Amino acid sequence: MKSSIKALLLIGLTASGVAAMAATAAAESAAVILMYHRFGETKFPSTNIQLEQFDNHIKELSNGSYNVLPVRDIMAAIQNGKDLPDRTVGITIDDGYRSIYTEAWPRLKKAGLPFTVFAATDPIDRGSNNYLSWDQIRELKKAGVEISGHTSSHNHMPVSSPDQNKRELQKSKARMVAELGQAPDMFAYPFGEASARVQKLVQTNGYTMAFGQHSGVVNKTTNVHYIPRFALNENYGDMRRLRLVLNALPLPTKDITPADPFLTANNPPDLGFTVAASIKNLHRLSCFSSSEGRVRVERLGPRIEVRMTSAFPKGRTRINCTLPGPDNRWRWFGTLFVVPK
Repeated sequence: MKSSIKALLLIGLTASGVAAMAATAAAESAAVILMYHRFGETKFPSTNIQLEQFDNHIKELSNGSYNVLPVRDIMAAIQNGKDLPDRTVGITIDDGYRSIYTEAWPRLKKAGLPFTVFAATDPIDRGSNNYLSWDQIRELKKAGVEISGHTSSHNHMPVSSPDQNKRELQKSKARMVAELGQAPDMFAYPFGEASARVQKLVQTNGYTMAFGQHSGVVNKTTNVHYIPRFALNENYGDMRRLRLVLNALPLPTKDITPADPFLTANNPPDLGFTVAASIKNLHRLSCFSSSEGRVRVERLGPRIEVRMTSAFPKGRTRINCTLPGPDNRWRWFGTLFVVPK
């Protein structure tokens, strides 16, 4: 997320440019999906959104400029080639903390904004005080909230064994069937991190789509087994960033290399992708790494090669590429790499 903000500051986005984002751009079948965790839990600033911030987010989302739709409907429209309204937005919440029920849901319900919860089942089964209960989850589900998979223990899937990951997926799904009467088919990777092997495992265990925590705008070229979302928290939840994100446009890409975001060799990776032919002015594309800031971009027609100079540190590294779009809005493609600790 630091790289996202730094990228746009360095590119020269001014306050007047942000204000101009309200102008209408050509409609594209695309959507911005937001991700939250905790609400009003100030002991955890990296995953929490302050209630005043969240109230402002809801006010912005409800001002008539955006079209907040259920995530399932958004993905169905994109996958089926159907048009979505300009500035379509989806809301997701990870983990299953109790503040979803006590703080987020009353506000979202009052505003009429749909949302999806990705819940890890073990803390719920233990009756952890800071997590939702099954009764609360059933109440949310009855009211139309989508409840979906997030493993049982919230394990770190890229470094877990295939057997452990399989057990986690099967156990969490079985618990949701037992408690809610329905098997989830949407999934969010804990920590937003997934190797190519993990993505395949999630798919073979019955999940038709899965979400990460890398920034980007969902569009027809998006890998539905590693869908981007914009994470919002105390430090990255101010109104300037929110409006920037909500007005982002897709940067359609294909042939992304390396195909596996889990790096066990070739660090730093030779990141490359091909941009859709409809996207112009690629000479204005800039890319930023969370580990070293602005990085070199080589353009070979529609093919983009991103070159880092230093190995990524252990843990996660984000790459964000942005391109000025119409009406002072920004096209945005992001990815996330994980180096095992």
